[in-house]
Amino acid sequence: MPFTFIHAADLHIDSPLAGLGCKDAAVAARFARAGRRAVEALIDETIAAKAAFLLICGDIFDGDWKDVTTGLFFARELGRLERAGIPAFIVKGNHDAESLMSKSLPYPESARIFSTRSAQSFEVESLRVALHGRSFGSRLVGADFVSSYPARREGWFNIGLLHTALDGTRGHESYAPCGVDDLKRFGYDYWALGHVHAAEEVSRDPWIVYPGNIQGRSVRETGPKGATRVAVADGRVVEVQHITLDAARWAQASVDVSDCRDEAEALTRIEARLRDEHARAEGRPLAVRLSLAGVTPLHARLVARREAIEADARAIGFRCADDVWVEQLKIATRTPPLRARASFETDALDVEALVREAADDPDFSIILAELVAQIGEKLPRDLREQLPREEKDLTRLAAEARDRLAGEIGDPKGGA
Repeated sequence: MPFTFIHAADLHIDSPLAGLGCKDAAVAARFARAGRRAVEALIDETIAAKAAFLLICGDIFDGDWKDVTTGLFFARELGRLERAGIPAFIVKGNHDAESLMSKSLPYPESARIFSTRSAQSFEVESLRVALHGRSFGSRLVGADFVSSYPARREGWFNIGLLHTALDGTRGHESYAPCGVDDLKRFGYDYWALGHVHAAEEVSRDPWIVYPGNIQGRSVRETGPKGATRVAVADGRVVEVQHITLDAARWAQASVDVSDCRDEAEALTRIEARLRDEHARAEGRPLAVRLSLAGVTPLHARLVARREAIEADARAIGFRCADDVWVEQLKIATRTPPLRARASFETDALDVEALVREAADDPDFSIILAELVAQIGEKLPRDLREQLPREEKDLTRLAAEARDRLAGEIGDPKGGA
């Protein structure tokens, strides 16, 4: 009998957006609401597709609830599923591991949560489907975590639910580490994974799939987000399709300003790119990290006026739509090769030479690193992670300071 199921993971309901909140609380509030709207869209899609069941593979929550409304919201959405006659099968991940959650609520009987003690199996007997999974009891799980899963049930369609980073090469911390070959040995027909926030078909024989998270949480999580719809017929997977559910969108956009004659021309190009990104977001609230690129004599001027240009870019974003937000403007331009770096006629001061001399001081990098560390202690975690830490990053910071000075003083080559 043919059937369809929905595979989702990493809902992170009510996940805070600290970095965005520091910049604009109203924009952060819109994105915070987007998380819940994405969950509602997931339930709407599951019901509309007349799915046989819904799989949620960990990190429903971002950690312990700040208040009970977070849990009540999820209980309400599961209630909608139960009234539609659709069961949900859930494994807990590292963010909502049993040991991290001090509060709980009774969920509908149709919501089946896998045990933390060892792998457990549930059946959908009418479809001859066997589901195998295990929840995280704590953030760190033992080496036997994956090995406790049972062998396939012959004559049934077997699904494994697992919250894992696999081999840890996908930019996420290594939870429940295992390899593709380890999963293949179980002989399951479909492995429903969670934890990695980028959608990926890891394997098609058997199917090993990450659906990604359903709502991007930062500028590192760009593009459409959602879940995976899987069609099964004659005991095998016949279609795997990503479905978009996110209610807000993040983007990173580079604008080439190489041949721009002045700031106004650069802003015109910024507007064109923002309108393009807004169209791609299809009406969703949009947060964009802009980067100005190219080799241009405007470089020092752009560095010196970055904050003012960023404000102008934000105003342009709101001209496109009231929910297009420029999250940050980065200056990634470079100065054209110079024939000679003469000192400024105004004060006979060679700013670049002075900064270079300071950078050569043995104590310079130590002092700079200490200053960065002191600033980092006062910032939220999301912003702290963006601070320069390695020597090459500190070198780049010094170069930016040199360019900013040049632009502020009025370097003719900077366009002042």
